[in-house]
Amino acid sequence: MNKYDYLIVGSGLFGAVFAHEAHKRGKKCLVIDKRNHQGGNVHCEKIEGINVHKYGPHIFHTNDKELWDYVNSFVEFNNFVLTPLAKYQDRLYNLPFNMNTFYQLWNVQTPAKAKEKIQSQVVNPINGEAANLEEQALSLVGTDVYQKLIKGYTEKQWGRKATELPAFIIKRLPVRFTFDNNYFNDRYQGIPVGGYNKLMDGLLNGIEVRLEQDYFADRGHWDSVAEHTVFTGKIDQYYDFRFGQLEYRSLRFETEILDTDNFQGNAVINYTEREVPYTRVIEHKHFEHGKQEKTVVTKEYSQEWSAEKEPYYPINDEKNDQIFRQYQQLARNQPEVIFGGRLAEYRYYDMHQVIASALKKVSDHFIDLDVTHLSLTTSSPLN
Repeated sequence: MNKYDYLIVGSGLFGAVFAHEAHKRGKKCLVIDKRNHQGGNVHCEKIEGINVHKYGPHIFHTNDKELWDYVNSFVEFNNFVLTPLAKYQDRLYNLPFNMNTFYQLWNVQTPAKAKEKIQSQVVNPINGEAANLEEQALSLVGTDVYQKLIKGYTEKQWGRKATELPAFIIKRLPVRFTFDNNYFNDRYQGIPVGGYNKLMDGLLNGIEVRLEQDYFADRGHWDSVAEHTVFTGKIDQYYDFRFGQLEYRSLRFETEILDTDNFQGNAVINYTEREVPYTRVIEHKHFEHGKQEKTVVTKEYSQEWSAEKEPYYPINDEKNDQIFRQYQQLARNQPEVIFGGRLAEYRYYDMHQVIASALKKVSDHFIDLDVTHLSLTTSSPLN
């Protein structure tokens, strides 16, 4: 007899939400994680009294009030709004592209003038349809915005020339003709007061969590401990790379403590020149409006992914999506395993999307269980 109802492989948002919801339903859960901490990529590390986003900045944002209320039921969220800057050749520009950006570029002060300037610089594809990212961007925002704020950053992010990247990466670009630096359009935005560890502690409260446990190091044992498995790791690894490896982009971080109370005056500044090796600099204290005497900053570098590196961004091109669909078909035929999260579903998720996906999987799963139980009950012969 299995000791647990559910083994959850991975203590990130998907796994933690599923574990919490199953626990609420009276199910016994075990969460394992190969890292030495819970929380996946939203984990924060306390340095100089500052909650440092160890795996890159995470800002929760959603238009869904139910999701907002859900996360706030575990920890109060503050009123942080992301207003990043872009730095190009010692000049700063507001993001996303808005009237402040256009004023900084061209000294235009009205939407009509900004639209006129953009239109004068637009370069339409020769054959009518963009063949690559560069052609797509030039057809949307013209030469200045592309050359100064898109080209270098994107090439660093993907490790490829813009002319070698598919156009679909930027099917559209957010352009606002208002003086609004709010990066997200979502109504609800913020950071947990006290950091994301507070959220994860709330989700996993009362649930057994074992850290530094690699599922693949003793797979036979872990498969035997529970009736169901919730798997949030790489789906291709789960199936022993039967159809080949799925590809990702990875990240590298350089974090340092600075003996100043305010280094750059903003949480995030993107560096858009190709010659600057890092993509952005994060000053973590600004996420929680910190007043500490020192500050902690992180330079973020995009890099090629390999098996020993952390996978961050799935490369959802035609080749990889075709491979994923083959793994997805195997997963459909294995109902005792629930696959979820950015690695198991091979898609980039924002936090609210991960949580929504987990809640949907929970709902569907327990409805199916109830139906199966009812069917077995009604079909059983009476004694």
